[in-house]
Amino acid sequence: MSQSRWQALWLVHSRKRGWLARLLWPVSQVYAGLMALRRTLYVLGIFKTHRIKVPVIVIGNVVVGGAGKTPTVIAVVNHLRDQGWRPGVVSRGHGRHSQEIVEVRPDMPLEECGDEPALIRQRTGVPVFVAASRVAAADTLVGAHPEVDVLVCDDGLQHWALHRDLQIVVFDDRGTGNGWLLPAGLLREAWPRGSSGSPLQDMVLHQHREDALAPPPISAPGASLFSATRRLAAHAVGPTGDRIPLHELRTHRLTAVAGIARPSVFFDMLHARGLRPERKVGLPDHADAADYAALIQDSECTLLCTEKDAVKLFPLLAEAQPASRVQAWAVPLELTPEPAFFNTLDHRLHTLGRKP
Repeated sequence: MSQSRWQALWLVHSRKRGWLARLLWPVSQVYAGLMALRRTLYVLGIFKTHRIKVPVIVIGNVVVGGAGKTPTVIAVVNHLRDQGWRPGVVSRGHGRHSQEIVEVRPDMPLEECGDEPALIRQRTGVPVFVAASRVAAADTLVGAHPEVDVLVCDDGLQHWALHRDLQIVVFDDRGTGNGWLLPAGLLREAWPRGSSGSPLQDMVLHQHREDALAPPPISAPGASLFSATRRLAAHAVGPTGDRIPLHELRTHRLTAVAGIARPSVFFDMLHARGLRPERKVGLPDHADAADYAALIQDSECTLLCTEKDAVKLFPLLAEAQPASRVQAWAVPLELTPEPAFFNTLDHRLHTLGRKP
């Protein structure tokens, strides 16, 4: 059986406690014990937690796969900036080929910074630093940009070495899956997190597609629970920043491409917008730029991709011009949290004694 077939089988059983999940359950108990031990060592002070001089907001998910973390980071950073804060972002930069501490620059090769940090930098314009250690990235960022007065940590819930003042846990329509930890389920750590030893009250953002029924509620005792809707914008953006209404693409011969954790989600959202691609190409999350190269050889198609794919695909198209006449458009994702989410975020920052 191919790797993709095994992965599809695992995803089914990890959501329903099927036979494969039950077979892997003993292994998940070992994993749970190791995670609990690691957290206890931080709580007891045996493993040290590093505090920096500005408030830290950690945004992440406790389930594997794409739960909407990056759109949440972008939405939170843009909100903070609109409120007068001067935010910065730190990330590990999954998929990059370097372990060095780097500041993401507009023209930096993605191999050095990773696709998600590049997208965050593009969508927010704030300083973004990546490193294998988020502590190292945070220290370097605040040293290089003393104007930064709040730090957002991209995907760092389990990175206990970095002290955090606020935690935002992101869920999508999968919820907690079957409620079991890896590899028997989707969870990276036990949920609810009340037993983790953290004194912080989590903010939980449960996202669902606007065109779909709201998923069952998340059990989150002790946490503040909020909802958010996701949908694709009514337009697409080209390599030069030009826009086109999605309905004008319905007559095109479309190829949809998505190099994200769950490509089918993007394809379904295109369908909800009335688009029917002739071909759908799902690539691995954090796919290399070379994986996109074959897509620009077909001059008869119009490529539709996510914004995350565009940071790799658009530069390839620029290099291939004028030999390639392929059109490519990225469809932005719009995330709309309920108003109480940002109101609560603002209030909690102010209770820390910090104001923009």
